Amino acid sequence: MKKFLITASAYLLPVVAFAAGGEVESDNLVDLINQINAVINAIIPFLVGLAVLIIIWGVFNYISGAGDEEKRAQAKQYIVWGVVGVFIMLSIWGLVNVLVNSFDLKKTPLSEEKLPSFGGDPLEGTR
Repeated sequence: MKKFLITASAYLLPVVAFAAGGEVESDNLVDLINQINAVINAIIPFLVGLAVLIIIWGVFNYISGAGDEEKRAQAKQYIVWGVVGVFIMLSIWGLVNVLVNSFDLKKTPLSEEKLPSFGGDPLEGTR
């Protein structure tokens, strides 16, 4: 499991480090929020996929350990926690969508005019 987490973090490192293609100075709040949103949008499908893989792993262990009651009990735990994880993630996703659609919220990123900046001109870092 440690090797898997190390590999996954190595792939996500550029996203977390907010790697840019050039010398772009960006200190305004809009870019930070958009980057955080991009990180979250990249991590969520990974977590749902991981929960589904845990369920599949539990089913595989349940079938392969059919003769051993202890292995079957452990496999049941994998299946149960995988289902709980998928259920929680999909429930939160559904709740967010219900709230967005009920209150007619925008699904697009906020514009620079709607957020406060840290200094003078809000377009200063983009020129």
